[in-house]
Order: sequence, then structure tokens, then C-alpha cells
Amino acid sequence: MTGDEKDGNYCSICGGIPPDRIKTKRILIDGKETGIDHLEYILKNVQELNLTDDSMITAEIMKRVKEFNYVPTKKESLYAEALLREYKEQG
Repeated sequence: MTGDEKDGNYCSICGGIPPDRIKTKRILIDGKETGIDHLEYILKNVQELNLTDDSMITAEIMKRVKEFNYVPTKKESLYAEALLREYKEQG
């Protein structure tokens, strides 16, 4: 890692974010560890809506996840299933 307060911290090898600074939450989707940006923020905000119906919860999570992340169309149902599971585990 290199850089200073003015430049910020960056990897001295690739110039990207240093691995120890990555805060993207990873969950299993279709058996593969997948990073979902802003996931903790999204789940917290959906919990604050006090929804009780799983389909409404899932729709709200997916809408918000898609704002920050690419979700492959063919895998939307797998993402939805994994995200709902994560929501319930965190709740």
C-alpha cells in the first residue's frame, strides 16, 4: 500500500483499492462468492420499512441492489433468493 492523506491509499502494484480496504460484502449466489456493493446499507434501509411480506422485501432489496450493482438478468431469481436469505440472517 502506498499514498498519503492527500492522494489517498492505493495498491502500489495495481493502483487500485488495497485489498485490506475493500468493504464490499460477499454472499453466496449460485454457489459462488459474489460481492454486493452497499449491501449492509441496503439491508438496513429495507429493514426500516418494516415490511412483512417476503415478495415485497425481495422486490425492495433487488430494486436497491440494482442501483449499485450489475445483476445478470438470467440470475435475478438466484440473486433475489440469496439476498432475502442474507436479509433474514441479518435481521
